[in-house]
Amino acid sequence: MRPPAVDAGQQLKVGYYKDKCANSVDVEAIVMKHVSQADAGIKAGLVRLFFHDCFVRGCDASVLLDPTTANSQPEKLGVPNFPSLRGYEVIDAAKSELEATCPGTVSCADIVAFAARDASTLLSSGRVSFAMPAGRYDGNVSLAGETIPNLPPPFAGAARLQQMFAAKGLDAADMATLSGAHSIGRSHCSSFSGRLSSPGNASDDMDAGFAADLTAQCAAAANGTDGTVAQDFKSPDELDNQYYTNVLDRKVLFASDAALGDVAETAGLVRLYAGTPSAWELKFGEAMVKMGRVEVKTAADGEIRKTCRLVNS
Repeated sequence: MRPPAVDAGQQLKVGYYKDKCANSVDVEAIVMKHVSQADAGIKAGLVRLFFHDCFVRGCDASVLLDPTTANSQPEKLGVPNFPSLRGYEVIDAAKSELEATCPGTVSCADIVAFAARDASTLLSSGRVSFAMPAGRYDGNVSLAGETIPNLPPPFAGAARLQQMFAAKGLDAADMATLSGAHSIGRSHCSSFSGRLSSPGNASDDMDAGFAADLTAQCAAAANGTDGTVAQDFKSPDELDNQYYTNVLDRKVLFASDAALGDVAETAGLVRLYAGTPSAWELKFGEAMVKMGRVEVKTAADGEIRKTCRLVNS
């Protein structure tokens, strides 16, 4: 009998780097320093970066790899990621300092996970606070073609969303909880414009006044480009439970947001989170940790990159 396969995600541990570097090097404090220097938009981008990394080949920093002669189309150039994904420079700065003080030790995948945790804490004024286990290795495969099949699209309905989250070992409750990250950041108008222009759709799926406001904002922002609007019109730079009130009020951008209020598995959580901020804040941290265990690489199938944008070999 073969021993059962070990789930690398379950081997991650809090405080993993405590004894890995010189005593004077506090790995997590270095990451926090660089995250704290970023503006609110970049902080929101760091939370999104973690989602987009973990959903494609697991939490292995494959989303950070730059195009090369050998691979001209890495994940970061996939449609869901380019040009909207942000925060790369914060990861680079933290990695650079860590390589200088503790070379060859801290994975880019762990830096991405710590940065998402820190951005969540800073954007919520400390109300979202959780320990992030570490010990991930960096992947060395990154393919733009894998982004669309793996990343939940903004136009997905509830059944499709649940299927895509389930494929990553995440359930409907995780999906509803993690969607609360849509209370920060901005979205390109092209991601939801279909909901504004479909006859009858805006009236039954989106608050009519909100739809009119979005139409005006997108027209003003466009100027020949794909404009952006805040994902949460009430408190755009604050990671909070306002998103769930917006779902109930039909004042959310994406069909995937509206879908959470429409199905029994998630509608109850939407109401709970709208009325009880502390419940969502706690569960959001737990769901981030759970997502951070998805398809984790080990020394057997990963590496510790010297620079986050390139594989070592």
